[in-house]
Amino acid sequence: MNYYWLVLIPIISALIGWFTNYIAIKMLFYPKNPTYIFGINFQGVFPKKQKQFAEKLGKLVSNELLSFKEIEDKIANPQNIQKIMPLVEEHIDGFLKVKLAEQMPVISMFISYKTIDQLKTVFMNELEVLFPSIMNNYMGKLKAELDLEKIVTEKVNNFSSDKLEEILNSIMKKELKFVEILGGVLGFIIGIFQVLITLLV
Repeated sequence: MNYYWLVLIPIISALIGWFTNYIAIKMLFYPKNPTYIFGINFQGVFPKKQKQFAEKLGKLVSNELLSFKEIEDKIANPQNIQKIMPLVEEHIDGFLKVKLAEQMPVISMFISYKTIDQLKTVFMNELEVLFPSIMNNYMGKLKAELDLEKIVTEKVNNFSSDKLEEILNSIMKKELKFVEILGGVLGFIIGIFQVLITLLV
């Protein structure tokens, strides 16, 4: 009995397994537009579900990834405010010693450097108290004006099919390729079992 043909079974099974997975992956993206075959609507999974995908991504970003509360806490954190105070102090110092003299030379003639330093200290103390309140107020207005969920949802929903495919491929390229190869490997293993069953029977 000629058994050479049995060698082809695992190879053919591997090709079928790989090709099946390859087609399945392509069907995630294609056809990009609704295509009717025998009255049945065919469309790639991602293009078909793009609206739902955009909505869920919008909710995820606004609720989990980018919280206004976390941003507000970071901005209004006293330690972070202290980091910018040297720059503020330098600006106030320049204003009192240079710009004030330029804009109001008469007043500057009666203000000594000691008085300027005292004014600067008063300003700095007041700003340290004022900054957190300003930041909290600003974040409150920003949150009211910016609807992150809506922005992300509209952006993703307006992606072209090509752009969506490009983004998803850039994220999952290795995983999708692995699925293709896995189909071939599993097909080959199934082919080996078929050969063994054939030989045993």
